[in-house]
Amino acid sequence: MISVEGLAVEFSGTTLFSDVSFVINETDKIALMGKNGAGKSTMLKILAGVNKPNKGTVNAPQGSVIAYLPQHLLTKDDATVFDETSKAFREIFVMKDEIEALNTALTTRTDYESDDYMKIIERVSELSEQFYSMEEINYEAEVEKVLFGLGFLRADFTRSTSEFSGGWRMRIELAKILLQKPDLILLDEPTNHMDIDSIEWLEDFLVNNAKAVVVISHDRAFVDNITTRTIEITTGRIYDYKAKYSHYLELRKERREQQQKQYDDQQKYISDTQDFIDRFKGTYSKTNQVQSRVKMLEKLDIVEVDEIDSSALKLRFAPAIRSGNYPVVVNELTKTYGNHTVFEKASLSIERGEKVAFVGKNGEGKSTMIKAIMKEIDFTGSLEIGHKVQIGYFAQNQAALLDESLSVFDTIDEIAVGDIRTKIRDILGAFMFGGDSSAKKVKVLSGGERTRLAMIKLLLEPVNVLILDEPTNHLDMKTKDIIKDALRNFDGTLILVSHDRDFLDGLATKVFEFGNKRVKEHFEDVKGFLAKKKMESLAEIEKR
Repeated sequence: MISVEGLAVEFSGTTLFSDVSFVINETDKIALMGKNGAGKSTMLKILAGVNKPNKGTVNAPQGSVIAYLPQHLLTKDDATVFDETSKAFREIFVMKDEIEALNTALTTRTDYESDDYMKIIERVSELSEQFYSMEEINYEAEVEKVLFGLGFLRADFTRSTSEFSGGWRMRIELAKILLQKPDLILLDEPTNHMDIDSIEWLEDFLVNNAKAVVVISHDRAFVDNITTRTIEITTGRIYDYKAKYSHYLELRKERREQQQKQYDDQQKYISDTQDFIDRFKGTYSKTNQVQSRVKMLEKLDIVEVDEIDSSALKLRFAPAIRSGNYPVVVNELTKTYGNHTVFEKASLSIERGEKVAFVGKNGEGKSTMIKAIMKEIDFTGSLEIGHKVQIGYFAQNQAALLDESLSVFDTIDEIAVGDIRTKIRDILGAFMFGGDSSAKKVKVLSGGERTRLAMIKLLLEPVNVLILDEPTNHLDMKTKDIIKDALRNFDGTLILVSHDRDFLDGLATKVFEFGNKRVKEHFEDVKGFLAKKKMESLAEIEKR
């Protein structure tokens, strides 16, 4: 059992949490909910020991293992997929090596009566007791099982991690966490870069094999399938529901309605009481009653109604010069990593003003094609960027590339030029960074806030071709809808990589399907494409 007691966190004078307490039991599966910026990721970091609260404590039994998967990873590329995943057992291997080294020392030393010799014996005994009490594990088989479950092929095991996208590296980190069999798993948006097969495998693992889990996710189905308890963070405090997410939404609505009724009743009482005070404050016979009512109002605890996120995010892309008729033309493009071919002799052309979607299973080349367009990788074949094309690019890891030492305001002030410099605060306000929020350091922002900030950077320069690689990851439903409206009104060319059907629906008018080392063009919108394929959702493409 892990307990959180009296937690309080403040950033730049703003209170994020105030006197928060709750308990995580041994098999709890908890969804951590709240609007973007409410403090969900901060709470996970505190539970993981990455961040420290201003007040309060997190208490866990001695020897407890807490594993944490953050939204953004900065990983090294010095190992193969299999070797990197095997690092999950590093502590066990280090312990084994230390036992062997200490036993060697005992056989070679002759100072049997010394304090140092006795300390070695004590250390060997302590480590041996820990080591031999562990369940015997076939490490290689365990690594294989988890990697297969998360969508890796056997041929991937010997490939360098540097060959994989950010989403696949995230899976490697997740594999390491699952192999540690921790007492508490903390997951911050784990499904953002996963296809449906891997999500289903992860759901099954967390339900049937994991101990306690706390997860942040905007994937409603995923959260509903794995959690039985919901903790909502709002206005600096928490509400704890013994219910899964969909039921929690109903309970939250009922709670707010009750709060609103209590608030309205109290406001009527305050108004009536104040009317009495104002009417009779000069009447001698009513003096005691007036004074009594004044004191009652002074002592009254005002009912608070939980906030509703009513802030508006109004996006408008800057006007840009007109590009040539064909901003992107790809002819017989081939890309390989070692012995692995991503696509072979792929061809596509995109006309000015088209809004197209790249769809297909993870690893089939969607992000690789974008990297080729951005000239970030080598390839064979030809790829031409049209006349007067100005590209704005939002990569999967765009939010992670922000300078954490800067404030929100300075991040934008650094790149703003001309008249736009006088409107920075208006722009930040439109993106829900109004008031004191603009002074926040990037390092304290949530994943959703970072994504919005990265999007502002993209908007400040006029572009006529927008390339967005999973732009909605870490964003709540409301913000997704607002960005979608802005993209509908964008008069340039749009290339979207997304597995979010709701986001693509009504936005992309043509689909390029990636699979089996080929790129196939479909002259329908997403709905028409799915109907043609006799599928209900993009998830089915990933599954096939």
